[in-house]
Amino acid sequence: MRRISAALLAVLIAVLPIHPAAAVRRAGHPVLAYYYIWYTEASWDRAKTDRPNLGRYSSDDPDVMRRHIQAAKSAGITGFIVSWKSTSVLDRRLAMLADVARQESFTLSIIYQALDFHRNPLPVDRVAADLVWFEDRYAADPVFAVYGKPLVIWSGTWKFSLEGITRATEPVRDRLLVLGSEKSAAGYERVASAVDGDAYYWSSVDHYRDSGAAAKLAAMGAAVHRHNGLWIAPFAPGFDARHIGGSRVVGRSDGETLRRQYAAAIASSPDALGLISWNEFSENSHIEPSVRYGDRYLTVLRDITGAPVPSLGPLAEDSSGAGDPGGFPAGPAVAGGAVLLLVILLVLMIRRRSRMVASGTMSRPRS
Repeated sequence: MRRISAALLAVLIAVLPIHPAAAVRRAGHPVLAYYYIWYTEASWDRAKTDRPNLGRYSSDDPDVMRRHIQAAKSAGITGFIVSWKSTSVLDRRLAMLADVARQESFTLSIIYQALDFHRNPLPVDRVAADLVWFEDRYAADPVFAVYGKPLVIWSGTWKFSLEGITRATEPVRDRLLVLGSEKSAAGYERVASAVDGDAYYWSSVDHYRDSGAAAKLAAMGAAVHRHNGLWIAPFAPGFDARHIGGSRVVGRSDGETLRRQYAAAIASSPDALGLISWNEFSENSHIEPSVRYGDRYLTVLRDITGAPVPSLGPLAEDSSGAGDPGGFPAGPAVAGGAVLLLVILLVLMIRRRSRMVASGTMSRPRS
């Protein structure tokens, strides 16, 4: 019975992504998009197969930041999770982004980049000092108060010892929420005592091929909640990092990938959704309007979140390559019929089990 019920859940996840707007309106989960402030005009010459509609921008441009925030809000995004560690350039850009976000009534969180360019862990003392630096400057700033106090995701916790994580987080946990970035339920159990939850950055998952992906997310959500932590579940429109050494490609399927990943994330009982990403162009997980895709993925996200269609999108100057907003691969009637059939099957199974219990052919569970 349990195996059959699990199979039905898996089928529901495959069916429900078609038009999930009503579900997210009921749930009201915050949608937080990962946002990168590392760009210079020269960045667009390296490892890019697409470019933004706004052109070869620099992350030092407050007008670009403002237009990003306005476009994100129009698609139902609640806030940005900003990639940061303390350097003179990133500190300046973070302060600039915070100023713009305050003016636009938009929230910010942090993903702290605790691994270097070669994916090696930074010294724990450096991480601890950066967390204190951030706490001193932003702990009382309402723009970061997503859950009453600033939220910081520690990227790369799996590369650090529990002792090191505890040493860095303990001094700041009264004023900051510090989340891990573990990749499994077992990984989270290892660090649970030192963090306030987990945000899994799973940009390369493929729900067409990775049959256990939804169950993995559900197990991670359950593990985090057993420790009363916050669970930020990932979803992405696609992935292709071949230009920076990767090999896996997750096709976008004109928005269906985003819908399926959203449905699996919702099924894991998240406290918030982590959208990967606003502008990670090297891994091609971006939803920022671009030369290749136009504003197609803002349209898809707007449909998912149920956000109202704006009269004029802030990044609508060049939407070449955008798909038709209509014509999704399957309609609500198909999804509704499939769900109805599954519900009928489940009811019949429950009735059959009840008759077996009543007739004595199945023993009742012990109290």
